[in-house]
This record gives sequence, structure tokens and C-alpha cells, in this order.
Amino acid sequence: MILPHKSVGVAVIWNEARQILIDKRPPKESFGGLWEFPGGKQESDETIKACIKREILEELGIDITVEEHLITIDHSYSEIRVRLHVYHCYYLGGIPKTIECEEFRWVTLDEIEQFTFPPANQEIIKALRKNYEP
Repeated sequence: MILPHKSVGVAVIWNEARQILIDKRPPKESFGGLWEFPGGKQESDETIKACIKREILEELGIDITVEEHLITIDHSYSEIRVRLHVYHCYYLGGIPKTIECEEFRWVTLDEIEQFTFPPANQEIIKALRKNYEP
């Protein structure tokens, strides 16, 4: 059986204090209650960078700049395959709101271990740790 495939833009959003914005998935969604790096499905007519900027505005109501590529991850779940295009992003302005998430937090890379993420997100955390410059 061929699984459906989804291309997803993912933001690792940094603030001036070198904290990363994470959000908690709504309970009724897949992986509900788990934390994630925000982002969403790429539309057919947009670039990954445009997708990330749009999704962050829709989900959290903030403005970001999408910068350098961190990692691309192909992951298969039981019902879907995803390709996560992960980019370093920087917070520009706006007050984060829980528009399409349960909760959000600004955390340091050291604090991130306290939160439970879906399996594919573990690869993002590993890449951040490998490339992190304090």
C-alpha cells in the first residue's frame, strides 16, 4: 500500500534571548498533546520558505524571517509519509497567540528535553544539538 505523502515546512524560531518557540498540538489532532516545532503543509503554488512564513502567521500570529536550512527529514508514520523541510527562523514581531495550538513556550535547547515531541521531531532536536553554537 502506498501511503499519502505530505511536504511540510517547519520553523525553528529563535528570539534574541536564544530561545526556541515550540507549541503544543491540539488534543483532537494526530499526536495531540505533544509538543512540536510549528509549521504546516506546503500548498502547491508556494515555496517552502513562503509556506513557513504563512503557517506561522496563521498558527501563532507572529512575523518571522525564514533563514538557513537546518535539515530535511523523511519520516513514515502508519498512515502517512512526511517530508519535513526545517529552517532556522528569527522572530520579528507580534505577540504569539494560541490560534491553532493549545499552548506555546519559549525554551532553551537545554530545556527542550522536558517536552514530549512526535518521533520525526527528535531528528530536528538532534540536528540542533549538533549545530548549536552557544
